[in-house]
Amino acid sequence: MSAAPALPEKPKGKRPIGWIIAAVIVVVAIVVAVIVGVVRSGGDSGGAAAGDAAPKTVTIGVSDKSLPYWNTYVQAAKEQLNVTVKLQNFSDYSLPNPALKDKQIDINQFQHIQYLANYNVTSDDDLQPIGATAVYPLPLYSTKVSDVADFEDGAKVAIPNDAINEARALLVLQAADLLELKDGGNAFSTTADITSHKVDVQTLDASQTANALQQGSVEGAIVNVNYATSAGLDTKDAIFQDDPKSASAAPYVNVFAVRDADKDNKTYLDLAELFQDDAVQKVFAKDYPDAVPSDESAASLQKELATVESDAKAAAE
Repeated sequence: MSAAPALPEKPKGKRPIGWIIAAVIVVVAIVVAVIVGVVRSGGDSGGAAAGDAAPKTVTIGVSDKSLPYWNTYVQAAKEQLNVTVKLQNFSDYSLPNPALKDKQIDINQFQHIQYLANYNVTSDDDLQPIGATAVYPLPLYSTKVSDVADFEDGAKVAIPNDAINEARALLVLQAADLLELKDGGNAFSTTADITSHKVDVQTLDASQTANALQQGSVEGAIVNVNYATSAGLDTKDAIFQDDPKSASAAPYVNVFAVRDADKDNKTYLDLAELFQDDAVQKVFAKDYPDAVPSDESAASLQKELATVESDAKAAAE
């Protein structure tokens, strides 16, 4: 800064008030200029960091928004991750995956791997799982016997006839040593793959298996949990169900799913991991007492998806 111009010599004594005010204004101006420069410099070099800390909003598509565990989850996301989670409920299972594909939502959580694999193959899509929630065991009921070993040869057992549940029901019966499937079976097996059997398998609409059991037209029935609840069947009375930790149950782990381009998104991965939070798990266990929690890694889930998709393609040939 250049030197200030020389001023005429003033008599000694009190300095003029105007000169003092002018000096104060100059000092204030310099301080303000320095502060503004520092702020601008910090903003230019630290903008990315500030952006990372900024609150985010993520929309998750679900099918059970009204259940209390989601309130706990949403609160935990805000407190622990600084993420505002918006839940979009779907009553039709055919809608959440297309909504995810079209970017109407960021994540969905309503399906197991087998359902996701079937969707990807039939829709030529590539949605990916990034976190596990739970396995909902598929139970076998009977009004005649209390142990699967007590079924007589040729006893009639009803199973759901839709592609997704039929294969799983057959795997349950195989695990119970009531039949055997070609090559050990897979998530797309059908009754045509039965190579030997102790029981006579009857395929019915999933909504009718409980009714057939209660009316006595079959000695046993595999009943989906929702239909069992409607029919007044207590899952504690099931005589057998698939082991959620077994290899055959792997395709039925329910998952958080995202678009393939987002499978490494840290915020989304953190949200999937948040489901394992103790507070969330505690409420989830009350909402779904029969569910068996799963904490499979994203890599493991994606590997399983690839396997099931391969089975789906082979089944379609």
